[in-house]
Parts: sequence; structure tokens; C-alpha cells
Amino acid sequence: MSTNSNENEGPLKGLVVADFTQLAQGPWATQMLGDMGADIIKIEPEKGDWMRHYAYDNMYPEGESISFVSFNRNKRSIALNLKDAEDKKVVIDIIRKADILVENFRPGVMERLGLGYGDMKKINRGLVYCSSSGYGASGPYLHRPGQDLLAQSISGTAALNGVKGQMPVVTAVGQADLLTSLFINQSVLAAIYSREKTGKGQKIEANLLNSVVGFHVQEITAYLHKGFNPERSESGIPNPWLGAPYGLYNTKDGYIAIGMNSVQRLAQIIGLQKYDAAEFASNNIIESRDEIRFDFDAVFKTRSTQDWLNLLLEEDIWCSQVNSFDEMVNDPQIKHNEMIIEINHPTIGKVKTTGFPVWFSDTPQKIYKAAPLLNEDGEEIRREFCD
Repeated sequence: MSTNSNENEGPLKGLVVADFTQLAQGPWATQMLGDMGADIIKIEPEKGDWMRHYAYDNMYPEGESISFVSFNRNKRSIALNLKDAEDKKVVIDIIRKADILVENFRPGVMERLGLGYGDMKKINRGLVYCSSSGYGASGPYLHRPGQDLLAQSISGTAALNGVKGQMPVVTAVGQADLLTSLFINQSVLAAIYSREKTGKGQKIEANLLNSVVGFHVQEITAYLHKGFNPERSESGIPNPWLGAPYGLYNTKDGYIAIGMNSVQRLAQIIGLQKYDAAEFASNNIIESRDEIRFDFDAVFKTRSTQDWLNLLLEEDIWCSQVNSFDEMVNDPQIKHNEMIIEINHPTIGKVKTTGFPVWFSDTPQKIYKAAPLLNEDGEEIRREFCD
């Protein structure tokens, strides 16, 4: 994967994106479009994207938010006051030449600014206009604040995670935000394909709540069929719909992950005679799952993770090590896939981050530009888009 080149030859080269997004869901979506070659014009308020002033663990290397840097590479920045008449003319010029517009203000904000889809399609018939919000553009939650934690909680996601009798658990990763980013990507590109046939753009609406509900299609469908809530396990099996031996186990020096394997066969291999019987041939035993898991855990504690991997992988058991971040970045497959890269930032210097997860044979994409400084490209963008 190429980095730090000044040109992107990716499959979306030639597409222009007017990017009004802030925080995570929108910026990661537009970053991926930029990684694939689109020209991302990040239109920021004069104080900058909200994420410039928020950072994981309050990390601001050389004054730059580590969170902003994570979600905004391969973009150009222009700072504008959307309520100022002259700046609004600049915005209109950018939108007139754009293929895609993405925004994630609260519903109604772009309309009040005179930049809603109804107005913008009059100046750009082919514009694909994507709005993303917390809960949707209408409905009883219209005026509620929408955020990842809240969407996970309302959707039932938190209730799936954790241990029986204890508090539900939300994912550490912003699941609702980043799933919405992916849905934005596939939807705007589908609309671009439609435009190729019709010549017309259209409006797309995405939201956090729908994204995380849609992501749990299997869990929700199972609930709708069964008719009552799934019950989390007492022993920490990570999915309430699944049984033994699925889950994470302690080893002598760490942890091991065991996928869906026959309880009987796994017991034979590790020497747990109690479960070496035909009644335990299943790979998904629900009724006695907690007892089985506790018994397996006691055996796995007797040897190191690598010892177990050597034994179990030879028998084609579904298993893996449980990496910390330290271990993950040095994992041989992660290195082989080039998923940790280094790019040059104008103030921080060298920044390590994640690579692009998809490979193209004929239109190789590049990570060619770190997250921009506020208004770094303002004059350049004005020359390109404004008369």
C-alpha cells in the first residue's frame, strides 16, 4: 500500500465530495471515499470540526487531536462561515461541482442554512446528497441528541453483552458510528451507479439507530422467532444465543479464543474425559453451557496460549490467540496485510495509523495526505471551485 504520494489513483478518482461532516460517523465515511481516490473537500466552521477539540485520552501531539487525525486523512480543508454571504457563495460553488455531499448535522440545520437537498438539486441535478443523523429525519426522537452510546443502548445492543445478572455492556469501539460510516459509503456509491444510468442524483438518509439495528439482523430475527429475550450466560460466553464451547478462556500466560467446535472432540484433544461422550458432540450446547465453560477453563489454565495453539491448530480446531494492541501491531498477518502504516503530518511529523482494508488490482488507492490543518487548503480550493 503506497503512502505519502501527492496523488491518488484509486477507483473513485474524479469524484468530488463536499464534506460537511464532524465527529466520527461522517468523517470516517468520507475518509474511506478519499482513500479510494475521491477528492474530499472538508468544509469546516471557522473553529474547525468538533473533533479537533476532542481526543481519545486527551492526546494532542503538537496540538493536534489524535481522534481528528484518525478520521480525516486524504482530505483538503477549507474553513467557512456558513452564515456569511460571501462564504456561502464559496460553498455553493463547491456544491455545484461536487458529485457527493455528506452532512451529519442535526436534522433541519442544512435546510435552515439554505443548503438542503431541495435547494441544492436545483443547482446540481446529479448531486448525491447524504444526510446522517442519530435517529432519522422525523419521528418521536427527532429532537433528541443522537450519539453512539445512546444508539447502542436503544437498539438492544448493550443488552446482548456482559454477564447474566450484571449490567449490560456497550462495545468499546463506536459501533453505531462506524457501522453508519459503512452504510453511508455503500449507499452513496450505489446512488452514483444509479446516476450513471439516469443522470439524476438523489437524497440518502442514514442514521445511527437504523445502522446498529440492521447490523444485528441475526440476533433480532432469532428473538422475533423465539418470542422472548435471550439470556446472557453466567460464565461470560460472549453471545447470549450461543452455547459451549464458544468463548474466551484463561491460559497459563494469557487467553485463548475457542470458536464453534464440537465439545466432545475438543474434550478428547485436551484430555477432559467428562465430556468425551456422544451427548456432547454438538458445537452449540446451551443447557449446560456455563458448567462446560468453567470445566474447560480449568484445563486451559494449565498450559500456555502458544502450547494450546500448537496442539489445537494441528487438529484444525477453530481457535486463536487473544492479542493486546501491543501484540496485534506485531502480529505477522497484520504486518503482511500492511494494516499499520506511517504517514507524514505537517505538525506532528510521522504518524502511525491503520491502513485501508481493501485491495484493488487495477486502480490502486493511496494514503497520500495526513489529516489537514484547519483551512490548510482554503486558497487552493477557492481557485479551483470559484470563478
